[in-house]
Amino acid sequence: MLELRARLSVDIGGTFTDLVLIDSRDPRPRIAKTLTTPQNPADGVLRGLDQILGAEKITAAELEQVIHATTLVTNALIERKGVRTGLLTTRGFRDSIQIARESRYDIYDLFLELPKPLVPRRWRREVDERLLADGSVFVPLDEAQAEGEVRALLDAGVEAIGVCLLHSYRNAEHERRLGAIIRRVAPNLVTSLSSDVVPTLREYERSLTTVANVYVRPLMDGYLRDLQQRLAGRAFDGSLLIMLSAGSVCTPETARLFPIRAVESGPAAGALAAAAYARVAGREWVLSFDMGGTTAKACLIENGQALTTSQLEVARVHRFKKGSGFPLEVTSIDMMEIGAGGGSIARVDQFGLLKVGPESAGAEPGPACYRQGGRSPTVTDADLVLGYLAADFFLGGEMPLDVEAARAAITRDLAAPLGMEMVEAAWGVHQVVNENMATAARVYVVERGRDLKDYGLLAFGGAGPLHACRVARILGIGSVIVPFGAGATSALGCLWAPLAFDFVRSQYFRLDAVDWTRLNEVLLEMEREGRKLLRQAGVRDEQMTVKRSGDMRYVGQGFEISIALPPGGLGPAHEARVLEAFEAEYRRLYHRACPDIPVETLHWRLTVSGPRPPVEFSAGAVAAPGDARKGTRPAYFPETGGFVDTPVYDRYCLAPGAALAGPAIVEERESTAILPPGSHAAIDAQGSLVIGLDWPSLPSAAGERSSLH
Repeated sequence: MLELRARLSVDIGGTFTDLVLIDSRDPRPRIAKTLTTPQNPADGVLRGLDQILGAEKITAAELEQVIHATTLVTNALIERKGVRTGLLTTRGFRDSIQIARESRYDIYDLFLELPKPLVPRRWRREVDERLLADGSVFVPLDEAQAEGEVRALLDAGVEAIGVCLLHSYRNAEHERRLGAIIRRVAPNLVTSLSSDVVPTLREYERSLTTVANVYVRPLMDGYLRDLQQRLAGRAFDGSLLIMLSAGSVCTPETARLFPIRAVESGPAAGALAAAAYARVAGREWVLSFDMGGTTAKACLIENGQALTTSQLEVARVHRFKKGSGFPLEVTSIDMMEIGAGGGSIARVDQFGLLKVGPESAGAEPGPACYRQGGRSPTVTDADLVLGYLAADFFLGGEMPLDVEAARAAITRDLAAPLGMEMVEAAWGVHQVVNENMATAARVYVVERGRDLKDYGLLAFGGAGPLHACRVARILGIGSVIVPFGAGATSALGCLWAPLAFDFVRSQYFRLDAVDWTRLNEVLLEMEREGRKLLRQAGVRDEQMTVKRSGDMRYVGQGFEISIALPPGGLGPAHEARVLEAFEAEYRRLYHRACPDIPVETLHWRLTVSGPRPPVEFSAGAVAAPGDARKGTRPAYFPETGGFVDTPVYDRYCLAPGAALAGPAIVEERESTAILPPGSHAAIDAQGSLVIGLDWPSLPSAAGERSSLH
């Protein structure tokens, strides 16, 4: 019998698809990176799979697991490439998903553009029924009329139907009967019920999430079936798991039913990896900084855990303007995203100012230096002409870069219009993108009531280590951690993700008048369902952990904060303890509390998780024998007055304990770390590059050289 000896993770990004292989017989992580194939992402996945398995002489039949993070859901929502979707809702609420919250994300824009609903009005149909807020029936469901509306949608050519009835989070009976009618009329039609997808109050967010889920279900189903068939064609017989936005994984069957839960799976995997690296490095309070080819993401890691949120905004009209997209009720790692990556396009705007992003050259056609048809200058082009990237070592030499094409693009589109030297324009691009990322990260941190002086910066992604030290300087952060294999850290994060299921129920109580019996029933119902699903996935009861929380607010407020609940049965004796926890968290966020105002609870959340898979690799095995110093090349550092011959080091030859001083360049196949003048660094026991920053106040004649020769 063939031994199952390896686990493989895959992360599809906007520019590159990353793969990481962990072999039980060898502690070294193996990494592959290939260009993403937007037309069919599975092509890039299989190409990378064949590449990494061929290099390691492992067959697909020897893989125990493949864990997959995908951008399929996100891209389908942004590009509106889902299927034709209908919506059945309570009479009078047809336009809820278009009326939205009537808020303006830019109060001064007279021509404000709002996101168009995923379901056009002609495919939003009303049914005769009505539930009251307590779940009791006010108007019974007219099944004959409802069937007529279903048939009308089918005649209109819809390929999927979402069902969202008023107050169905309290009583799902009418939605279930509507689901039965749809199955009877059209047995093969894809359907999602809001009481299954997100049984919470606020009909706008519930409708959006349900519609978005069913809108992409056929796409996810087709993609997973195609991927599974192609993996089976390579004799893969292990388990395929899908990364979720919450930092956990699920089976393909669950992903087919609830694809919306995977809307931010790739960035979530990166945050999960950052949390793991922070824990082993003994730095449990860090700002995760993930800069790839298309976007940059930031996430706060506290006590070794990534912050999470229950609401996520996607498909923004203005991609990086908060409030211009769809607010979905999806448990997710709490992240900031900005259009700043290696492929971000630089341009001169109508006012003669240098702008970078959010538009990206992506994988096709890519930056000018890729020689694949791209002509616009990008951040990667600027980094190349500044000497930070080696033209002959991009992706380990597999993808040579064209320096002259990068120089020509920067000169034509930036330097000439601005009336400056080409290098000055390139440095401007580098600094503008750093400022953009730092500003977005600062806002993200302040909105959460944190102070960055308490954090380090953990940088990864293909471009993250290259820009991390400059971003840290702007933010006032004094240390940067760059993990080994930084260019594929998000893919590695998939391997740390446990199997888990998230549940939420809306049950309103005043905290001083909680029906504790009912609350315990709700929590126990969710826990039983979660344990049942994990057992079906092969997880034993003693391996499961349960986390519970409640969303609470002061009476009269519009939004809630999440408070952890103690384990076991709850009762009146827990009221004071829960209230104390709420006020402590409220003070931390807003520096005040209102003890005279009663507290109310809206949602109760529960997560049942399996064990976190162990991912261990030897830092000692990472280092190869030989001289770490590869040579020197000119790199641009304003602190030194311009270009300086800078030592370049082979990341794979730097063993734990090795020390460096800036300026220096440390190269991996998938990423490059830049140590500016005045910095110092060492390789820790886990193989991470830990950089301390001590910025000089005045430029010096020459940069300090590394202690390694």
